[in-house]
Amino acid sequence: MSTDPIKNKHIVLGLSGGIAAYKAAELCRALVKAGASVQVVMTEAATQFMTALTMQALSGREVFTSQWDSKAATDGSGHAIANNMAHINLTRGADAVLIAPASADFMAKLLHGRADDLLSLLCLAKPSGVPLILAPAMNREMWAHPATQRNMAQLKADGAHLLDVGNGDQACGEVGDGRMLEANDILSDLVTYFTPKVLAGKRALITAGPTYEAIDPVRGITNLSSGKMGFAIAEAMRDAGCEVTLVAGRTALDSPRGVQTIPVISANDMLKAVQANVDNADIFIATAAVADWRPANAATHKIKKDGSGKNGESAAPILSFVENTDILATVAASPRATSYPLAGSLYCVGFAAESEHLEAHARAKRERKGVPLLVGNIGPATFGMDDNALLLVDANGTKELPRAAKIALARALVLELAQRLNP
Repeated sequence: MSTDPIKNKHIVLGLSGGIAAYKAAELCRALVKAGASVQVVMTEAATQFMTALTMQALSGREVFTSQWDSKAATDGSGHAIANNMAHINLTRGADAVLIAPASADFMAKLLHGRADDLLSLLCLAKPSGVPLILAPAMNREMWAHPATQRNMAQLKADGAHLLDVGNGDQACGEVGDGRMLEANDILSDLVTYFTPKVLAGKRALITAGPTYEAIDPVRGITNLSSGKMGFAIAEAMRDAGCEVTLVAGRTALDSPRGVQTIPVISANDMLKAVQANVDNADIFIATAAVADWRPANAATHKIKKDGSGKNGESAAPILSFVENTDILATVAASPRATSYPLAGSLYCVGFAAESEHLEAHARAKRERKGVPLLVGNIGPATFGMDDNALLLVDANGTKELPRAAKIALARALVLELAQRLNP
């Protein structure tokens, strides 16, 4: 499993007619940025909404709009094939044909095998091993029409891969289902599609982000965790075929698509959510930065300055604390966790955010928590950032994952888990 599933992929990006064609520009840019090569093919109707010149500038390749175009097509390696058969040549060496937007009319055309323009021609003539991926886009009534739903069902039966649609405001002024997904969502779905399903059939429960312990209704104790590492792991686990439940403290992050996300606030909230879901999990990954202590008695109302101290200053409130239940240790001590690696057991992974002596503290924490794998990192060097460096600690020693994007590290961790769970 690559830590960058889109890199070096060759995508034929087809645009059919529709206002959502403007999103194809951002999608093309995102694909190129992710390391893919993109060959754009547009229907005549698509050129009414987006210019070929724009798509050429973003893809860095000639754009094809007609089956009668005499310019030489190139294969997936960029080699010119000057036989004026673009409908054949453009998909040779491609890793996927992605139609975005895929209008209701274009999908109906595909269903019946019609091939009266270049884009429908190449879809019909593509090699059977090249997947056809469709990102539908249309008005909500067109989307809900029985003919459209029948057509999509048959396209799926014929082997096409259909992406979801979004819900919201539409260009016509109506609101509902049928919007084409945003570029980042389509890119995420492509990553999922191309990622080997090394954890297929597994169910994962993941905690992420900070907890917040109230002092009074307007103040509390928390930490600098952004939740980015945990969310990245949830995405990587989903991409690898896992059914993922994410228990997340307060973060500024959007819930990953295809992941059940349970929002929580305090450590006690997180504990309850974990206990309610852990029996259904095969893997438990505790990335959350859980507060070790909480105020013993949170004030019902805001603690006010009263001016009762020297020179009219207010006396600082005195707080007493109680220790929160250790979520990881509690789960790791359960019968299903302690029975690993027997069938039906629970595999636990802990995280340690340290500020110094990472290896020593990580080793000690693994022993103390009683987990087979402990992942350590230097917290102040990663909180809020998009990259990180990890140290994996197990009974056999340690392994470093050098500094990289958190999503790349998450995919590398998934590979490590797959090797441990499926030796």
